Amino acid sequence: MTILSVAAEVGAFLEELAVPYAIIGGLAAQHWGEPRFTRDVDVAVLAPSAQEAALLEALAARFQPRLPDALAFARRHRVLLLQARDGTPIDVSLAIPGYEEEVMRRAVVADLPGLRTVRLVSAEDLIIHKCVAGRPRDIEDVERVLSRQGRAIDRPYVRRWLRAFAPLVTTHEVLGLFDQAIRRVRSAGRRRRIDAETV
Repeated sequence: MTILSVAAEVGAFLEELAVPYAIIGGLAAQHWGEPRFTRDVDVAVLAPSAQEAALLEALAARFQPRLPDALAFARRHRVLLLQARDGTPIDVSLAIPGYEEEVMRRAVVADLPGLRTVRLVSAEDLIIHKCVAGRPRDIEDVERVLSRQGRAIDRPYVRRWLRAFAPLVTTHEVLGLFDQAIRRVRSAGRRRRIDAETV
């Protein structure tokens, strides 16, 4: 199995259950930005709180849990750690109503070559997730998405949600990270134009 076939399998199963979902993480970063190595499938799912327990049990029955107490861990941390038949890690995040409902509405349908379509987080919501996480790899992904998608990115939408999340993130300035990424992408673009003109 490839990571794309695992994503296709997860997407098909969630669609059978009629559960709203969006592939996030490295696969989405590859789609919207540049190819990069990723070893797991990250997916966010949205279910009414009364149905979350049944959804977790269904997922744990379909895919192998990576922890002996995976269901209890998921109830505490809202992340179910699973794996495919070939051992590919699958991280299923339980989305929270509010912003995550917007994420599900804005998710796009993308083709997986030779497989099927899956629902991917939008480029804007991927940027928001990455800015909130704020790790060096996340910021690299933001810059790659901005560089590839350019003016197609709805920057007012991104800024609106980053302003909403700013009071909740105490480790870094989420909106500042976004603006810095924009400046670096613009600077890199100017350098490329100058280099091209001097050839």
